[in-house]
Amino acid sequence: MTSRFDVAVIGAGAAGMMAAAVAGQRGQRVVLIDHASKLAEKIRISGGGRCNFTNIGTTPANFLSQNPNFCRSALAAYTPRDFIDLVEKHGIRWHEKHRGQLFCDESSEDIIAMLKRECDEGRVAWRMPCSVNEIAQDQGGFMLRTSLGAISARQLVMATGGMAIPQLGATDFALGIARQFGLKVVEPRPALVPLTFDAQQWQPFAALSGLALEVIVKNDVGTRKKPAAGKARQTEFLEDLLFTHRGLSGPAILQISSFWNPGEPIHVDLAPHQDLESDLLDVKSGNRQQLSTVLAGLWPKRLADQWLANIEGMGDDPGAMRLADTPDKMLRHLAQQIHSWSLVPNGTAGYKKAEVMRGGVDTRALNQKSMEVTAVPGLYFVGEAVDVTGWLGGYNFQWAWASGVACGRAVSG
Repeated sequence: MTSRFDVAVIGAGAAGMMAAAVAGQRGQRVVLIDHASKLAEKIRISGGGRCNFTNIGTTPANFLSQNPNFCRSALAAYTPRDFIDLVEKHGIRWHEKHRGQLFCDESSEDIIAMLKRECDEGRVAWRMPCSVNEIAQDQGGFMLRTSLGAISARQLVMATGGMAIPQLGATDFALGIARQFGLKVVEPRPALVPLTFDAQQWQPFAALSGLALEVIVKNDVGTRKKPAAGKARQTEFLEDLLFTHRGLSGPAILQISSFWNPGEPIHVDLAPHQDLESDLLDVKSGNRQQLSTVLAGLWPKRLADQWLANIEGMGDDPGAMRLADTPDKMLRHLAQQIHSWSLVPNGTAGYKKAEVMRGGVDTRALNQKSMEVTAVPGLYFVGEAVDVTGWLGGYNFQWAWASGVACGRAVSG
């Protein structure tokens, strides 16, 4: 027997639950389908278990896409303040951490429970766990063959996300459906992800694993007169960097990873609040301390010792040199290397460590106000599956809410 609905939403994550709740509360008969046995695992683990659910400073400039203006309409129609109002309606306490990032005071479970209640208010039917084996168009819309029986729906919403964190069940299912219906897909890659380096190249820095400090990190695109197609202009972030056994992580690296392309260098200012050249030259005269001691007073000692042990162009043991005896040229070289460390990653830590997927369904095939595929009426793509990728800090959740709401309103409009 076939179950019939107005709207079938595949994917019970942030965007899917939001779309289902809005459509259901606007009078549509909605079914929400997910292959997982546990609801919204990516929401559950986000923000260290407290869910960085939005960013009050959200603008279209905080998103990457080959079609950068696409996200404007949905973000304007459903703002961070709108989501905060929903959170407060459900009595969820929250706080701003820094840089506009909002978190639950208690647990990300509060956001999951809120979305579930919103769906229940819209009388959304649940099919979970339930795998979708086949999707086909018919005269009445779409026919879904699932592990829990056939489902017919006039409109179909794809909200299955991207490939980040496959251990939680993430797949490329939405991209496969997009291709089935003839849509282009912007090359997917891990984003908001640690960067890795050749083991031999990284060996001198592996001993610094666990060391964190605030840096400015930049990508390399801004050195070109005109960026290559689909590539971002130069971007920089002032955030914490973390040394790991295999490379670099921390918020600064996660941010720049979304802009990084294979073969390109990144540039790191390891002392962004200092002028090391001036600092060293100012205290040089008559200073009988070793250079390693002086630098350790201006910089983390572990990093100072390791840096001096591996820097090129300053002799065999520069750290043992007395500051007063160190040529000004060497001090300028040392400062320049610290303020502009240029290095080329050999890859990323992959989807297992990525927070989101970059790329996805080409937005030029979608209506920016509704998320509907213009060539396939009744078919919608929302959330991470779409080629709209936010910065670290709550932006991707805001895109999930905004695109879900846009779609939910459209399917019941």
